Amino acid sequence: MTDWAALHRTAREAVGRAARRLGIGTLAGLGDPGTPEDHDGGRQNLLLLVQLRWIAVAGQVVTIAVAQAGLGIALPLGPMAVVLAGLVILNLVSLAWIARSGTVSEGALFVALLLDVVALTVQLSLSGGATNPFTSLFLLQLTLAAVLLSSRATIGLVAVTTAALGLLMLAYRPLVLPPDDDSGELFRLYLVGMLVAFVIDAALIAVFVTRISRNLRRQDARLASLRQRAAEEDHIVRMGLLASGAAHELGTPLSSLSVILGDWRRMPELTASPDIAREIEEMQEAVGRCKAIVTGILLAAGAARGEAPHLTTVRGFVTELVGDWRRMRSCFCLEVRDEFGEDQEIVSDTALKQVLFNVLDNALELSPNFVELAAWRDGDTLRLSVTDRGPGFAPEMLARLGQPYTSSKGRLGGGLGLFLVVNVVRKLGGTVEARNRSYGGAVVTISLPLSGLTV
Repeated sequence: MTDWAALHRTAREAVGRAARRLGIGTLAGLGDPGTPEDHDGGRQNLLLLVQLRWIAVAGQVVTIAVAQAGLGIALPLGPMAVVLAGLVILNLVSLAWIARSGTVSEGALFVALLLDVVALTVQLSLSGGATNPFTSLFLLQLTLAAVLLSSRATIGLVAVTTAALGLLMLAYRPLVLPPDDDSGELFRLYLVGMLVAFVIDAALIAVFVTRISRNLRRQDARLASLRQRAAEEDHIVRMGLLASGAAHELGTPLSSLSVILGDWRRMPELTASPDIAREIEEMQEAVGRCKAIVTGILLAAGAARGEAPHLTTVRGFVTELVGDWRRMRSCFCLEVRDEFGEDQEIVSDTALKQVLFNVLDNALELSPNFVELAAWRDGDTLRLSVTDRGPGFAPEMLARLGQPYTSSKGRLGGGLGLFLVVNVVRKLGGTVEARNRSYGGAVVTISLPLSGLTV
C-alpha cells in the first residue's frame, strides 16, 4: 500500500526545490509590500509631488515679485525666502531618497503633503493670513490627499489644514499696502487674487490628479498581473505534485516490465521468431524511454540525485540540446541555424533544456518532416526560435498563448506544454512569442536576457 501522506510530503519538498531552482520562490512573496514593484506607484506619486512643489516654488517667487515690485505691497522677503529654500531642500531630499531606496510608503506621502501644508501656512501667515485669497490652495493639498492616502490619513490632513486656517484667522502679519490705495482698489485686488488662485487650483488639480489616477490604475494592473502569476504558479506546483507522485508510482511497474522483457529475450521459443524478437526489442526501447522520462521528472524535482547547473557556452548548449533531442526522439529532421556570432559563456540548467524539448516536440508532432531551431543574438538578448511547416496556430490559441489547457489537439487535459514553457521562461526573465508564417507553419521564439544566463 502506498503511503500517500509521505509521498505528498516528499513531492511537495521536491517541487519546492524545483521551484527554487526555477526562481519561482514562494507564492506569498508575490504580495510582499516591500518589493519595489508594489511601491512603484508610490514612487511615481512622490515624483509628481516633487514636480508640483517646483511649480509652487516658481509660482510663489513670481507672486512675491509682482506684489512687491508691481503692486508696492511690502512683504517680509527674508522669512519668505527661508520658506522657499526649505521647499527646495525638501525636494532635493525627496529625490535623493527615491534614488537611494526606490520605495515610497503612504507615510512618506503623508509627511510630504503635511510639510507642503506647513509651508503654505507659514507663507500665508507672512502675507495677510486668512485675508490672503491664496488660502484656497489648501484645497489642492486636500484633493491630492484624498486621491493618494487612506481615509484615516486624509482625515488627519483635513484636521491639520482646518487648524492651520483657523490659526491664520488669529495670528498673521497684516499686509502693508501703499498709503494711496483705497478700499475699492483693495477689494478689486482681492477678487483678482481669488480668480488667479481658482485658476491655479483648477489647472493643477486637473493635471496632477489625472496623472496620479493613471499611476494608480497602472499599479492596480500590476497587482492584477501578480495575482494572475500567483494563480499560474500555484497551478504549476499542483501539477508538479501530481507529476512527482506519478513518477514514483510508475517506477515499480516499469522496472517489472523491464525484467519481464529481459526474461523474454532469453526464452528460445520467443526469440526463434524474428518478428517477435524485434517487437520485444522495440518494447524494451519504449520501456527504457519511459524510465528515462520518469528519471528526468525526479531529477528536475530534486527527488533523486541533484543535477546541478553547469557552465557551458551558448553554442555548446545548443549543440548538446540538439544531440540529446535527436538521440531521444530518433529523429534527424531537425535543422539548426546558428547565427549567434561570437560565443559566450552561460549557465546551462535542466529547466531551460526541458523548455526547448517541449517546443521541439510540439513542432515535430505537427511537422514530422521539418523542424528548424535557430539561435541568434539581438543586443544583450539570446533568441531561440523553433519553426515548423504544420497547420499553424489557431487565432484563439495565439490570443490565449501561455494559458493552461489551450490546445488544438483535442486531448483531455492537453494544452499544458506552452503554459509551462511561458511560465518557466518568464521566471528566467524572458518572453515567449508565437506567430504563424504567411506561407504555412508556425514560429515560436524564446527571448532570454544574456545577463540572466551568465555567471
